[in-house]
Amino acid sequence: MAVTKIKPIKSTLRKALDYIQNPDKTDGKMLVSSFGCSYETADIEFEFTIAQALDKGNNLAHHLIQSFEPGEVDYEKAHEIGRQLADAVTKGQHEYVLTTHIDKGHVHNHIIFCAVNFVDHHKYNSNKRSYYGIRNISDRLCRENGLSVVVPGKGNKGKSYAEYQAEKTGTSWKGKLKIAVDALISQVSDFEELLSRLQAMGYEIKPGKYVSCRAPGQERFTRLKTLGADYTEEALRERIKGTRTRTVKAPKQQKNGISLLIDIQNSIKAQESRGYEQWAKIHNLKQAAKTLNFLTERKIEQYADLTAKIAEITAANEQASDSIKAVEKRLADMAVLIKNVTTYQKTKPVYDTYRKARNKSGYRADHEQAIILHEAAVKALQAAQIGGKLPSVTVLQNEYEKLQSQKEALYADYGKLKKQVKEYDVIKRNIDNILRQDREPEREKETERG
Repeated sequence: MAVTKIKPIKSTLRKALDYIQNPDKTDGKMLVSSFGCSYETADIEFEFTIAQALDKGNNLAHHLIQSFEPGEVDYEKAHEIGRQLADAVTKGQHEYVLTTHIDKGHVHNHIIFCAVNFVDHHKYNSNKRSYYGIRNISDRLCRENGLSVVVPGKGNKGKSYAEYQAEKTGTSWKGKLKIAVDALISQVSDFEELLSRLQAMGYEIKPGKYVSCRAPGQERFTRLKTLGADYTEEALRERIKGTRTRTVKAPKQQKNGISLLIDIQNSIKAQESRGYEQWAKIHNLKQAAKTLNFLTERKIEQYADLTAKIAEITAANEQASDSIKAVEKRLADMAVLIKNVTTYQKTKPVYDTYRKARNKSGYRADHEQAIILHEAAVKALQAAQIGGKLPSVTVLQNEYEKLQSQKEALYADYGKLKKQVKEYDVIKRNIDNILRQDREPEREKETERG
């Protein structure tokens, strides 16, 4: 599973950068890349950016590590996921160096990014909130690439995404045990018979203060109480006697929106609780009425009109997403360009004097950092194909601000479209459910006639 952690670098920045760029760990530096700086001079460029900050803080950089499950991802894919994570975290405003280490049993990424951004020279605030943001981004990227993650939340802490999905579909050890217990509840007369029936199914039973079970091939025992509040010994005895039913939660409701209809016929919750079944029927009537009102208000009369509308909104949503990516790419490119032009201008006097100096080696030794920065800026501007007269920093900054405003407007539109996509998805699924229920009586009549 992908695991992330972050720690500050308060000193020894050069040492940390050398470590993550170790050729023996990075396939001869084939798995080393950077943004907003050259990885060879990253420490000097970081320090130059930090020197321009009003509030420098105590950190020179932040070291982010992203580890993957052994054998789950190849080197190139891991590096690309690391780049996407670094871009999302730094938002095109912080220099960073990314490396992928392949010398150990598990592939892992190292991302060292400057503690101060090079756009407005504000420092990065690393706290619990920002860390959870990083973890959520990493988890999303891993899911998109079919990799496992740690699923946070009550009852899921410490589970990999694969485990979590397996439990949902009943294929994990705990999931299988829950299914077996639930199936036996109505067939046994007491708790002891339940254990006997589980044993007959192949489960090894370990008695004690907390009864544990282990399936054939399972490494460790599973305590029944860890399956949930409905699986403690006391709860199971009550369920067998019929004085307790499994705790069921009603689906989350949108305040004034439309939620999905419930498939009562195939709902285990409805089969176990008459109260839930009655609630589900009332819920379905209300949501069916809201669904039809939704269609009427939007003058959608035919199923084809509904699918066409969904296709239209989906296309608009995808176009908005592409537009945001294009603007973010342009913003990142402009931010780097502004940084390099500014660095070039600030270090040019020193470099011009260096070129005219009689004792070049002595002058370079005294002004080494400024000369290195100037040479790095020239190299970056040449790579960006900036030749001749340099663009005005003021003009670039004005354009950058306009793009920022455009990006914010695009995000607002994208949020509305994304909400509509989800809303129409619920509407379509509800309509499909209603149409399916309408067809079933007709099929039953045809079967009777036949």
